[in-house]
Amino acid sequence: MSDSPTLVTEDHFKYITERTRPEDAFLRELKIEARKAGIPPINVSWHQASLMQILLKLIGAKTVIEVGTLAGYSAIAMARALPKGGKVHTIEYLPKHADFARAWAAKSDVADRVEVHVGAGVDVLPKFKADSADACFLDADKVSYPKYLDACLKIVRKGGLFMVDNAFAFGELFAKKPEDRETPAIKAFNDYMATKKELHGLIVPVGDGMWCAVKE
Repeated sequence: MSDSPTLVTEDHFKYITERTRPEDAFLRELKIEARKAGIPPINVSWHQASLMQILLKLIGAKTVIEVGTLAGYSAIAMARALPKGGKVHTIEYLPKHADFARAWAAKSDVADRVEVHVGAGVDVLPKFKADSADACFLDADKVSYPKYLDACLKIVRKGGLFMVDNAFAFGELFAKKPEDRETPAIKAFNDYMATKKELHGLIVPVGDGMWCAVKE
């Protein structure tokens, strides 16, 4: 085995997607209706959601904190990886998005496992008790990622899972003149995340790059 990595190309992603458990009709319909409702098409990809489910199952997660609900796609996907009695607490700043996600979660097969909280992440997160969650997923405004991370470090138990989306900055990680205004914030967060000694983490090249870490 060589230390030189295999460079991941678009063909590799297509290959992975074709060999991942298929996305179900309910989530496909959710995406279609979300677009009709004017919600941005920026939810996680299905194969990324599938990886998240696998990781949650591996640690036996029962309680998950999500910052950034959007249409509820990832919240419902994660809830399906939890046992009976489990709960995804998902936080959404925009009431319109929260209402849409709440409605779709209510008619999903995991209606009792998704709770939508409306408000800014920095305001809602302090309401959760220390060591009360098994995992967290951050996928909201990138400038606030460091604040969300620090809050979740208190909420997620030792041995818990941390997942953070968009580590590749919407494909602009190495752009000299990035077009997306949040790219600098993501680059700064990646450096910040890497300094956290209590986290053993790695950026996984799935979707737009996702931090996966365990709290030691």
